[in-house]
Amino acid sequence: MPREDYEERKQARIERYEARAEKARQDSQDAWEAERAIGDRIPFGQPILVGHHSEKSHRADIKRIQRLADKGLEEAKKAEHYDQRAKAARANRAISSDDPEAIQKLEARLEATKTEHERQKEVNALLRKLKKEPQEAQVVALVEMGCPEGQAWTLTTPDFMGRIGFTFLANSRARIKRIEERIEELRAAEESAETVERTIGDAEVVENVDENRLQIFFPGKPPEETRRALRQNGFRWAPSVGAWQRQLNNAARYAAEYVLKGSE
Repeated sequence: MPREDYEERKQARIERYEARAEKARQDSQDAWEAERAIGDRIPFGQPILVGHHSEKSHRADIKRIQRLADKGLEEAKKAEHYDQRAKAARANRAISSDDPEAIQKLEARLEATKTEHERQKEVNALLRKLKKEPQEAQVVALVEMGCPEGQAWTLTTPDFMGRIGFTFLANSRARIKRIEERIEELRAAEESAETVERTIGDAEVVENVDENRLQIFFPGKPPEETRRALRQNGFRWAPSVGAWQRQLNNAARYAAEYVLKGSE
């Protein structure tokens, strides 16, 4: 996928969220204005006149006011939700497999993660040598090594188990492994560069490399239970291609097997 297409799709997603937020704001405003209009027809403090000819309409107005107030609040929350989605999409620094520069970006991230991991190991090695020294001396040594002073004080202050330094090196090793595995996965997909098709039950499963989508085609509308399972496992209905699909990766392959074999 050309870089321009990827950026266009990202921008289209942001604009879609912004449009939904604006519509929800307008719907919220409309509901509250309608609520006020009905309320204005009722004299302030006017109780329901039981047995009076106005009782029925008064009760109906109160129900409409409550429904409109609920809708106004619901749409306001929906607008806030889509505003946040748009904001997150604009600020998103995650690397999507759709990005034509995904491998290069992941390689850069891998290198940075490895460099940071090595730095943490060096810090821990130095602190082991200085474990009998006072904290002030440890801080000076770390600052001379290039650590910011605030971080140096944090690293030399024992945690709840009495440990100092970077205590979660296993996490960064796991992060390095995940990035390496993702690079391998993307390279494998890039090298195959062909559409793979197979059948599970009565469904046709297509690994559409060009679109970077795993697509499931059914001969007709699948049962509600299957549709629910598809949604729960990240698949979305795409009317433009007539398929349930999600981003193509190993998780998608596993999810397709899980849903389709479970529905046989």
